[in-house]
Amino acid sequence: MKNRWVVNASPLILLGKIGQLSLLTRLTDELIVPASVVREINLGPSSDPARKWLLGAGKRFVKADAPAETPLTLWDLGDGETAVLSWARGHSKFEALLDDRAARQCARAFGINYRGTLGVVLAAKAKKLIPAAKPLCDALIKAGYHINPATLRAALRLVGE
Repeated sequence: MKNRWVVNASPLILLGKIGQLSLLTRLTDELIVPASVVREINLGPSSDPARKWLLGAGKRFVKADAPAETPLTLWDLGDGETAVLSWARGHSKFEALLDDRAARQCARAFGINYRGTLGVVLAAKAKKLIPAAKPLCDALIKAGYHINPATLRAALRLVGE
């Protein structure tokens, strides 16, 4: 089965901060970054690694936003989250990659498959692209990633750490 991900700003920014944006391309057969996500990232500092990546190697993954359907817009999510969920809803073989709690609740409500930044790290460990998940998780937390410690411990147990 092919991995197809449509990614929101948070995973891009966080993975960029810890120097692991390559995990996205190494773990997927197809990666999409909606234009609204790019606009959101471009509002941040010019030194942001995700912003730099989107101007270079990541530019080829940028696509126009899928039309936002009214049921999704009623959730009043950000433009990036709405674009990611609209893409995933319109392209059922895609998994949404997002960390925002409300966006994840919306994904569940619409039956959209999703994972977060932690899920990327766990997948990388499972595919043996990284030797250990915990150092990356620690780096993500240092970079501003918020996760319940019990959730993190449970996730690390899933990959044998």
